[in-house]
Amino acid sequence: MARIHWLGTGLSTRPGIRRLIERGHTMTVWNRSVEKAEAATAGLTGDFEIKAFTLNALKEALSPGDVAVSMLPGDFHVPVAQACLAAGANFVSSSYISSEMRGLDGAGKEKGLALVNEVGLDPGTDHLMAHVLIDDYKNSGVFAKDNAHYFRSYCGGLSEFKNDFCYKFSWSPLGVLKALRSPSKSLRDGTVYDVQRPWDAVEDYTLDLKNGPETFQVYPNRDSFPFMAEYGFEDDWNTQLFVRGTLRYGGWTTAWADLFKEIETLQGEAGDKRLAKISADLWSKYAVGEDEADRVVLSVDLRAERDGKAVYDKSYLMDAYGDSVNTAMARLVSIPVSFAVETVLAGSILPGVSAAPSDPAVAASWLEELKALGEEMAIVDHLA
Repeated sequence: MARIHWLGTGLSTRPGIRRLIERGHTMTVWNRSVEKAEAATAGLTGDFEIKAFTLNALKEALSPGDVAVSMLPGDFHVPVAQACLAAGANFVSSSYISSEMRGLDGAGKEKGLALVNEVGLDPGTDHLMAHVLIDDYKNSGVFAKDNAHYFRSYCGGLSEFKNDFCYKFSWSPLGVLKALRSPSKSLRDGTVYDVQRPWDAVEDYTLDLKNGPETFQVYPNRDSFPFMAEYGFEDDWNTQLFVRGTLRYGGWTTAWADLFKEIETLQGEAGDKRLAKISADLWSKYAVGEDEADRVVLSVDLRAERDGKAVYDKSYLMDAYGDSVNTAMARLVSIPVSFAVETVLAGSILPGVSAAPSDPAVAASWLEELKALGEEMAIVDHLA
């Protein structure tokens, strides 16, 4: 029987690990700290073992047909994927596809091995929602390439209740801080919109959620352009807006203003050390407490206009909260990863490097499975 090698038992991993073990899969849970792996699997019975992670130990343990799930820091993903290729094993990660990972596509296809990435929350579930919405639009009867198209995808990990900092962290703040130093590229008014720092592009964004309208702040992140082709936006479409970005509570820019000023000045090794110190300070002050719930808001919206009038306007919305067992972030990152693992084991993902399934039927089935597990999400038709 193929074995799942789950690498890393951090805060975003436990629900996925436990789901796979509870469903009877054979698994090795790897972590540098065996004690943390034991905590992640506490109370479970099944066909699993725990091992101390090193790359060499993993290489010795991999067998043909196995699946390695890298929930490790990003620097490990490519070496783990390369180890999988050498052993005839498959690979799954929730992280974005790097250029180095993309470079393994040919080898994966040649060996008939799946190297699956971007199957967590963002990226991951946002992709699924986008594929479902765009398929719905193309089959709506109002689709036309020369319609004016406006696409927005925003996701945010938040605290259950808004605080003075307009944010709380459900895992290390360092990733959030590093992202604030990164430029972004998106499409606005039909032209390229380059932004060097997120706080230069923040705008208000109101969502009609279950408990009523709520206004957030949003900004673009990374490079949105590669996802236009992935989602099916062709070059001859009249696309006026295409952005994938981050969502925060209203007032976030004011609460973080001093932090933005300091981050802007940080450079080199000294800057990285200072950023790590800031991260530790923020974690001590603004980590989600054991008696608190976190919150995840995800909105994927597609609007098409004809002669200035909307002919299609739907959003896929999710507003999720942590519970007494797991944070919302942990569930929504690791449970879709577990779906990907099972899909790979079933042989239903093509060889090579890929992201979350683009087939609308498969994407819809994953979303329905999340709903069946208790996650509240729905498509809202703004023209109904």
